[in-house]
Amino acid sequence: MSLVPVAEAQARLFALVSPVATETLPITAVAGRWAATDLHARRTQPAADLSAMDGYAIRYADLPGPWQVIGESAAGAPFAGRVETGEATRIFTGAVMPAGADTVLVQEEAGRDGATLTLMGEGPPRLTANVRRRGLDFSAGDTLVAAGQRLTPARLAVAITGGVAEATVRRRVRVAIAATGNELVPAGTLADPLSLPESNSPMLAAMLADLPVDLVPLGILPDDLDALATAFAAVDADLLVTTGGASVGDHDLVRPALEAAGGSLDFWRIALRPGKPMMAGRLGDAVVLGLPGNPVSAFVTALLFVRPLVAHLAGAADPLPLSTVAILGEALPANGPRTDYLRAEVRDGRAYASTIQDSSMLLTLARSTCLIVRPPHASAAAEGDSAEILVIA
Repeated sequence: MSLVPVAEAQARLFALVSPVATETLPITAVAGRWAATDLHARRTQPAADLSAMDGYAIRYADLPGPWQVIGESAAGAPFAGRVETGEATRIFTGAVMPAGADTVLVQEEAGRDGATLTLMGEGPPRLTANVRRRGLDFSAGDTLVAAGQRLTPARLAVAITGGVAEATVRRRVRVAIAATGNELVPAGTLADPLSLPESNSPMLAAMLADLPVDLVPLGILPDDLDALATAFAAVDADLLVTTGGASVGDHDLVRPALEAAGGSLDFWRIALRPGKPMMAGRLGDAVVLGLPGNPVSAFVTALLFVRPLVAHLAGAADPLPLSTVAILGEALPANGPRTDYLRAEVRDGRAYASTIQDSSMLLTLARSTCLIVRPPHASAAAEGDSAEILVIA
């Protein structure tokens, strides 16, 4: 069986399942969700011309002054009258511009003696200086958040400011996580020197912590076909993620257990390093992702496949991880036929790959801040060349 390229595997994964059902919630309860429909402004912002500075609202035609101060306009307490020729009002940041005024003279450039105001700056302000015009930010009816966009803190703020009261979003995604392996013991346990604390499940849970998921922990499952098949068949989730048992050894039982539970394999073995043994399939309504048991490989495949699939299920228009470009701090050799994800650190604006890239080196991953992406058959790269990176810390 030939290896599946990373991009093809991601596309096939998304094609396996559609986003989960929608629900409509108060706008204050949808942080981190993906919008299922466009969110439109119900009001204009600013709703009126506002002062951008503390100072005095004047008529530009009256420059260079002087003026008589006839009142005050503060945020939430606008001046009720009208500014006529030779008049001004004290005004504060965010306050409504009084009728008749069109320019703000900032207080640092103003002199005041009682009710008399004079120009003290180096030059007169321009017309409409320091005024935020009505609708500068957005107008009623404008699209504030498009369907498929995530409700980030900034998008949540603009939606609320636009008067949006509720949003239709995808429900939370149910993700079941199971670790397989007779050598594993629960986190914090040291039964004997050869026991291995199970770190994949907590790692995956942490990797999904910022996403709208409900986790279904299945714990540690033994290397036993019947036990695995029974556990898989009982899963009630949108996504089942397993770690370990995904290769072809005598104790790699995830694939036959999936089939014994009534599931099916869609694709297996990806053209990447680390993480080649990953498999994907279906079990009832759930997608199944079988990740390698090696924590470094599990991390990379979770970054490339688990998180994007959760985002896809949650309604993301663009669920793939964001990449950026960095300058290499040192030369890299030519790459082989698989996409390579090199653990690396960014120091002084340059990316340095770790000296040892053995997939067993978990401490190397913990110290890394990015993964340098090396495409298949990439030629040798020199110090100073640019390279694609995925930021991981």
